[in-house]
Amino acid sequence: MIFTFTDQQRTERMDNRWNLSNKKALITGGTKGIGLAIAKEFIELGAEITIVSRNEPKEFSNSKVHFIKTDLSNVTGLKRLVNQVKQKWDYLDILVNNVGMNIRKKTEEYSKQEYDKIINTNLFSTFELSCLCYPLLKKSEQGNIVNISSVAGQKHIKTGSIYGMTKAAMIQLTKNLAVEWAEEGIRVNAVAPWYIKTPLAETVLKNKGYYNEVIARTPLKKIGDPKDVAATVAFLCMPAAAYITGQCLSVDGGFTIHGF
Repeated sequence: MIFTFTDQQRTERMDNRWNLSNKKALITGGTKGIGLAIAKEFIELGAEITIVSRNEPKEFSNSKVHFIKTDLSNVTGLKRLVNQVKQKWDYLDILVNNVGMNIRKKTEEYSKQEYDKIINTNLFSTFELSCLCYPLLKKSEQGNIVNISSVAGQKHIKTGSIYGMTKAAMIQLTKNLAVEWAEEGIRVNAVAPWYIKTPLAETVLKNKGYYNEVIARTPLKKIGDPKDVAATVAFLCMPAAAYITGQCLSVDGGFTIHGF
């Protein structure tokens, strides 16, 4: 069955340019850190969300929040996820590819197993889930994908080469899909955070010397908050951002443009 909107329904959906009222959003890795902040932001702005993670969220008791537990690093888990989304919704307005992981090592020290784990979790899941959700996003007639990349995909930072590879590839994938899927009304953008106050970042920021070095390289002289990233993601999904696609917005306190 082809799902389409009448002109009146489409107008009503576009009336409020600065909220996400009645948007249907799928957020991967939405139970902690940046993903959790995005989920909370979307709910406050009126969206109905489905969170995907290995652990069930404890922060929500809301009928507009759904949860699906699955492993996104393999095809079986991804297809199971999309099938469950199809049973719940006829279309999808927003896909946020946020799930990610890292193993910090020197390049020559990575094992094949570690390489595959980072690539599959960060990059393969983003590519495959975007493709699997394409028919649902197309039915929305104003679909949005936001890929959570990193400044590690733009600059060399001390996070490991494989992680940086995946984040750079996500930015290029964003550009390709933005052009390929524009005629379907699907916008695709990326967000690239610098150090943000998350459990993952805390593992290195608790080192005072490391923290001071990060602050010294950040013009705004502070660590970002997950809400800073969430607000940027939400904006990119709003009707107010309807002419923005194929872009990567750095949420970095000025880090990526800081020269000598």
